[in-house]
Amino acid sequence: MKLANKIALITGAGSGMGRAASLLFAKEGARMIEADGGKAFAVKSDVSKSADAEAMVAATLEKFGAPNVLYNNAGIEGVSDFLALMKEEDFDRVIAINLRGVFLGMKYSLPHMVKNGGGSIINTASIAGLVGLKSVAAYCAAKAGVIALTRVAALEYGRYNIRVNAICPGAIDTPMVRRVRGGEAPGPAMQRISSLNRVGQPEEIAKMALFLASDDSSFATGAPFIVDGGWTAV
Repeated sequence: MKLANKIALITGAGSGMGRAASLLFAKEGARMIEADGGKAFAVKSDVSKSADAEAMVAATLEKFGAPNVLYNNAGIEGVSDFLALMKEEDFDRVIAINLRGVFLGMKYSLPHMVKNGGGSIINTASIAGLVGLKSVAAYCAAKAGVIALTRVAALEYGRYNIRVNAICPGAIDTPMVRRVRGGEAPGPAMQRISSLNRVGQPEEIAKMALFLASDDSSFATGAPFIVDGGWTAV
């Protein structure tokens, strides 16, 4: 019960890595998922909109209290194309969800964490924020920005006992990855990206999120935690 009596706010919790983290956090005692013995409620929000992000945090405060854990996980893959061919609106949409959404989640949660005496923030970045990938300029830019925001927030709020870290997943078998592949499961080519010769599972990312959310990572802050099966080890 590593999150006993903790209040966790997770964005993008309906599928993939967010759903896996929600289920795991609940089993570890967080007030999250009713079906797994926790307490939970859902809020429909567009994380890129300031009013929605503020309302999401306000609803958490009203229902449970100040969040001890914020997991900014909501994200989209966006439209793939070479940089000069990418439509501006497609670029802006990816930045709005994947980067601005992280900023807004922290903006509206941090004051309450300060008043509450501390907390842990986990931001979903990607190895795409560390290396270049063709045809996904907006995604790479957004995820690199998430890592930068994570470091800045860690520096600014460490004095308030707030830790801020990022997870950088590699190839994970999520609905997003399957959409990119036209609905198909990750194939042999994608599996070879990992030195373990397989793609990761959402539950494996959830375990890293649990580590960062709990006191097990009490001296970890401002860091991008790479969970990519060795993709970036080359």
